[in-house]
Amino acid sequence: MGDPRIIDVELDERTILWRNADVEQERRIAIFDLIEGNYFKPLRAATDDYAGPYRLRLSVEEGRLVVALSREDGTPLDTLILALGRFQRPIREYFAICDSYYQAIRQASAQQIETIDMARRGIHDSAAELLIERFGGKIEVDFPTARRLFTLICVLHIKG
Repeated sequence: MGDPRIIDVELDERTILWRNADVEQERRIAIFDLIEGNYFKPLRAATDDYAGPYRLRLSVEEGRLVVALSREDGTPLDTLILALGRFQRPIREYFAICDSYYQAIRQASAQQIETIDMARRGIHDSAAELLIERFGGKIEVDFPTARRLFTLICVLHIKG
């Protein structure tokens, strides 16, 4: 019987060139929430029928997301490489709206903050749906897992 969930996430620190306190907080929350509750099921069976739990190492190489999967004990299982071209626009939009949000929480009214946050969630939700689509046939994830993984993909794209 498998345990289709993520128990650990590591981001390739070489990929992350810079991040501020707000981004670091988003990263910590995304990883904490992801590990607390997720559904993550690779659809390509391991040779010994291993079915979880999984450790993930995420990196970006040459415009592609590299998802290195390992067993609970850290033994490598598989690597999925996913083109990120279709994510360029959602990532840019997400960065822009997050900048507006971080500025707003320091000086805007509650209604302005709520409006920006709704837009931020909308971009995040559509990007999560795109991630589910791009994982199709490779990895099955639920919506909250896809949202948190998208946050981590964005962290990997910060250039300073």
